This record gives sequence, C-alpha cells and structure tokens, in this order.
Amino acid sequence: MKILHIAPQNYAGVPYDFMQMHNHYGDFSRLITLHKNPINFPEDICLDFPLPNFSLAKKWRRKKVEGQEIEKPQKAQYFRTKNIFEKEYFYLSDMLRKTKIEEAFKQYSLDDFDIIHYDGGLDFFRDSRQALKWKTGGKRIVCCYYGSDLRIRGLIKEMDEISDLNITSEFDHLALRDNIKYLFYPYNTSELPKRKETSNEKIRIVHSPTNRIYKGTELILRVVERIKKERDIEFLLLEGVERNEVLARKSQADICIDQVGGKMGGTGYGKAGLETLGMGVPTFTNMSDEYAKWLPENPFIVANDEKSLFEKLMELIDNEGLRKIFGDKGIEWVKKYHGFENVNSTLYDYYKNAGIV
Repeated sequence: MKILHIAPQNYAGVPYDFMQMHNHYGDFSRLITLHKNPINFPEDICLDFPLPNFSLAKKWRRKKVEGQEIEKPQKAQYFRTKNIFEKEYFYLSDMLRKTKIEEAFKQYSLDDFDIIHYDGGLDFFRDSRQALKWKTGGKRIVCCYYGSDLRIRGLIKEMDEISDLNITSEFDHLALRDNIKYLFYPYNTSELPKRKETSNEKIRIVHSPTNRIYKGTELILRVVERIKKERDIEFLLLEGVERNEVLARKSQADICIDQVGGKMGGTGYGKAGLETLGMGVPTFTNMSDEYAKWLPENPFIVANDEKSLFEKLMELIDNEGLRKIFGDKGIEWVKKYHGFENVNSTLYDYYKNAGIV
C-alpha cells in the first residue's frame, strides 16, 4: 500500500514515526508537513509555510486556550470561524499556499497514494478541497487526532463527513467523538541514548515542557521548591533545548515529571513521557481515575495535584528499589504497546474493518 501522511507539523515526531512504521513493514509511505517543527524533529517533505508569530496572532491563540479551560465541551464541535477577520485570514492563507502545494504534487507524485492519513484532521486547505477531490477519486481518508485539534479547534466538517476511519492516541477523545478508535502511536526506542548506569550524587529530576500551560509547569515548580527544602535534589527544566540534548539529559535522570495539573482538558502522557519510560526513568503524569484504570498495565506514577505529586516524589526519592521497579516496567511497557509490531497490526485491523484494505 502507498500511504501518505499529511500533518500541520511533525507533532513530537509522531507522524514521522507512523511513516517509518509503514515503511518498516513493507508499505510505501511519505510524510508531508505544512510547518517546520520548532524543536527540530526529523522531517520528510516540509512545505515550510510560515506560522504567524506577531503579537495579535499569539493573543488569538492564547484566547482559544483560555476558552477551552472554561467550556470543556462534552462532544467535539465543528470548527467555525469566530469573525470576519479569522475568515479572511484562512481565505488568504489558502490562496498564498496554492502554488507551492501544486508544485509539491508534481514533484512528489502525491496523487499516486492509496490511503491519505490526515494527522490532525486538517487538509492543505481549510475548506478541505484537496481531501474532497481525493475522496471523489477513490482515495481512502483516515483522520488521526492528537490533542488540541479536537479539544480546541474542533472537527473540520467537510473532512469529518468523508473520513473512512477516525483514530486517536488520546483517551479523552473517545468521549469527544463517536466512532473513533484508540491506537497507541508507534515508537521505536532505538533512537534513545543508553541510560547512565551509575547513581547520581543527588537525585536528578527532569521536566521538559514544550508549553508550560499544557504541562502544568508552574505547579511542578512549586512542588520542586518544597522538595528542595527537605531533600538534596537536582532539578532540570529543559526548555528551548535541542532535541538530542534533551534526550541526553533525560538519560542521566532518576525521575521524570511529564505533566501534572495542565489546563488544556487532556490528561495522560505524550512523547516526552514515552521517551523517559523507554529509557527506564520512572515517570509522573496526571490521569483521571477512569483513564488510569483503562490504560493496560499502566506504567506511570499518577499525580493529579500538588499534594499527591509532593508525597509520591518524596517516596520515590527515598526508595531506590521502587525507582528500579518503575523503571524496568516502563521499558517493557513501551516495547509491548508502542512498538511497531503491535501498532501496525492494530492499525491494519482497523483498515480491514473499515473496508480500506
């Protein structure tokens, strides 16, 4: 099969991992991204469209986040432009992109693919014109959702109506949209550096947020300051650091805090938590009781507020044996559930059930 992934960005490297998985098992796959990932995850075909970073654009995005904290809809809504300015922005953006997209179609023979994966549920154009054209021509359409695409933006109506299969790697999305399948995203731990075997003089705790609001960083910092008054620890806050350096520093850590108390409506774990689990670093995250019980063989240390994070951190800092138990469990869990073999097999079952293959 020829499988094309299209994503606004190579989110945490996940779309790229999907491409690698397909190719590993004998399919032919490419990934085309609209915007370059700012943390230098690998790219395949990147159109490198600019993202608006002027003050008004940042204020607009921040307002969307704040609105999500208040509303928290029970079901994902269809995306609608909020005003005439937003509508004009998307119209002009589509016009400016058109020529470069047409050139990419010719250069990379994008019409030759059989299955089109929209990672984020978003077409090249906001009105989904290319997806509609592909669907009319007999291509199979798959939408894969990762997080804020459903929680904040919502579904793109035209895309939702033609999708043959909807998948997600986010537990809360199962409640946000009907007829969506859960899929652990693929991850190959061979990219991870070997973890340092000897113990650190001080217990080293790492946190690597891409966005402080998403990850609850301010809460984490408050807890760390409390811990420092009672234990001699080292805390690494990795922001704006090159990816290879982040992985190297994580491999030297004793404990990782992925996210606790974030304000985006989602709980669980992302690529950052998966990396440390795969290196055998005990990893904290926040989860609802329902999610924690649902996640098979849950390898995470769950902390949902300041009190539980403080208490469980103290316990782990003082117990080397417990750190080893959680570390070993994490390594095996990542291989079992996020390994290419398991994810590819599950995805092909979804393809078959949806009549895609």
